[in-house]
Amino acid sequence: MRFSLVLVACAALLAGCRAKPDTEPPVATPSLTFSKDRMSIGSAVTLTYKFVVASNASFDKDYWVFVHVLDPEGEQMWTDDHQPPTPTSKWKAGDTIQYSRTIFVPNYPYIGEAAVRVGVYDPPSGRRLALNAPEASRREYLVARMQLLASSENIFIMYKDGWHPAENDVKNPQNEWKWTKKTATLSFRNPKKDSTFYLEYDARSDLFTPPQQIVLKIGDAPVGQFTATARLGTIVTFPVTAAQLGTADMVDLVIDLDRAFKPGGTDPRELGIRVFHAYIEPK
Repeated sequence: MRFSLVLVACAALLAGCRAKPDTEPPVATPSLTFSKDRMSIGSAVTLTYKFVVASNASFDKDYWVFVHVLDPEGEQMWTDDHQPPTPTSKWKAGDTIQYSRTIFVPNYPYIGEAAVRVGVYDPPSGRRLALNAPEASRREYLVARMQLLASSENIFIMYKDGWHPAENDVKNPQNEWKWTKKTATLSFRNPKKDSTFYLEYDARSDLFTPPQQIVLKIGDAPVGQFTATARLGTIVTFPVTAAQLGTADMVDLVIDLDRAFKPGGTDPRELGIRVFHAYIEPK
């Protein structure tokens, strides 16, 4: 009898500890689409986020959007947490909030289908808002699936001349970069068709007035230019035509800066801009 009473007591305790149904009304319906259905490791992809705000929703502060990409075992491969370009404090009932972000697919050792979960949260408190989507975990909602391919699908880019050795972030070893010198060359197999060149960089714009001017060249012909104003990693893109790529099997693309700097002290290097990713995508 005593054993039966213990079982009854345990059952009652477990029932009381079960999670209560989420009765808080959802503030928005989220969705996510990609610029391409299949994406290789290291390639650039544009993610378009969409939130249809509920008719009775209101926001008391600026929340963040968290984005978790998971393998089939539920292991988190990477994130794309961010603040929406239109802060949530400005979202109004019935609004449709849509924006795009271009990222490089991180180098994670997995090929196949991955799940993307999204949520809206307040970093200081950790509070998450309810959304109208299939809930995979605690206010973490499944919004899309992506197909990941091997990096061998990409056009391999060689860092040829004018580059310093690669460096890594101590806290995040996957975050790697190379500094250019005043002139740096990238070399890649010619796709021989119209393409888009992607470059993720940042610069010490605080050291230059006006900021550095950068010209991209193939041979002696400019194919793009930009002003190096980004203090944080920023992606710039340039259309490159088949005619500009030429007819040779290999292409040398030169990054030509008008000025460089020397850090000083025990560092004698000549530094231009810091490059995190370079990528060429045929159309």
